[in-house]
Amino acid sequence: MKKIIFIFILNIFLINKSFALIEIDITRGNLDPLPIAISPLHVDIKSENYEGIKIKDLGEDISKIIEDNFRGTGLFNPLKKEAFVQKPDIAHLKPRFEDWRLIKAQALVTGKLLVTNGKLKVEFRLWDLAAAKEMTALAFTTTPSNWRRVAHIISDKIYERLTGEEGYFDTRIIYVAESGPKEQRVKKLAIMDQDGANTKYLTLGNELVLTPRFNPTNQMVTYMSYFRNMPRVYLLDIETGTQEVVGNFPGMTFAPRFSPDGKKIVMSFAKDGNSDIYTMDLDSRVVERITDHSSIDTSPSFSPDGKFIAFNSDRSGLQQIYVMRSDGSGVKRITFGNGIYGTPVWSPRGDLIAFTKMRKGRFYIGVMRTDGSGERLLTENYYQEAPSWSPNGRVLVFYRETKSGSKGEGFSAKLWSIDITGYNERRLKTETDASDPSWSSLLSK
Repeated sequence: MKKIIFIFILNIFLINKSFALIEIDITRGNLDPLPIAISPLHVDIKSENYEGIKIKDLGEDISKIIEDNFRGTGLFNPLKKEAFVQKPDIAHLKPRFEDWRLIKAQALVTGKLLVTNGKLKVEFRLWDLAAAKEMTALAFTTTPSNWRRVAHIISDKIYERLTGEEGYFDTRIIYVAESGPKEQRVKKLAIMDQDGANTKYLTLGNELVLTPRFNPTNQMVTYMSYFRNMPRVYLLDIETGTQEVVGNFPGMTFAPRFSPDGKKIVMSFAKDGNSDIYTMDLDSRVVERITDHSSIDTSPSFSPDGKFIAFNSDRSGLQQIYVMRSDGSGVKRITFGNGIYGTPVWSPRGDLIAFTKMRKGRFYIGVMRTDGSGERLLTENYYQEAPSWSPNGRVLVFYRETKSGSKGEGFSAKLWSIDITGYNERRLKTETDASDPSWSSLLSK
């Protein structure tokens, strides 16, 4: 199976592992963002236009994407280019550190690009201005059409070097694109880069689609769709467009999710009048029932090591979150707060579970430790749900609806993101209304 559309040739020509004076406290959200200067990349004079791409503009374009990525984290403050003293053709060689310190920058990104023989080569350097040292230098070679991904991968490398965590910029988000009046919504599967670019529609909208979920190991998606009012579970290969039906599940109550190794899906559906949790092996298509209770058990989510499953159940009266071993044993309730809990999703780090909570007519997106302790409510609104983790476990994406009038006017559904510290809440760009997001793993892995 093709894991990514293209292959990057990565050459690491220098990595300075010496101690840098730059420190970012990533536990505090955007309280004290780091001032960073992102210089436009110098474009080599040998470059030419290529298949409609204006190569002379790529230095600015790549720099702008990196800048937007970093501003969107809330951890960084990209400085205005109008304040820059050094030009890109000089800065990429060795900056005059004092010029950049004058504008209060603590880190600097420089670089250059060249297009020759149909190949785009991009180099960049990250500088610690306080220490007057180069921190990282990398080069990428690919086709010019992949320039946006180059910008995202550079962003990831810089983010990792400055924070000690993996980045999440070279990723995609799949969601349900919605249009039309509230009572007659047309819903299509859509996918976009995490910054809202390159939107593509994967279904026609003639059938209702719900809750797409990414495979953690590749660009495969599972989702639920209604065919002639019958719920079906589908697998869709994003790269090839190949789609197959996993099975018909008449009593399905919640869409499936993949296991961490991508070899199973876990889901809930009603059988014999009971809604329970089941797993399906995708190779053999053997279905195994792992809960057997008179209550309604839904919304299963694997832990990243595959040993546990979080789910919600009303077996205690009100809907609460439970954790069990992946074989269904050792069921333990972990939420005891006021309100109704749902849609638990295990963090890729394994340390937190995100959830939706409803209390007194308001909806909250929150996180807690895997034993239910340390509950933190990050955001509150009229209606919001379906949190999904960035691959580094740093950010949550979810959707939020607005309240409609008596005739359904004013209704909308939008994607939002928020840092796990509870800071930097922002709306994501989508071409249409949007719901049920799912964040992919890093494409460059």
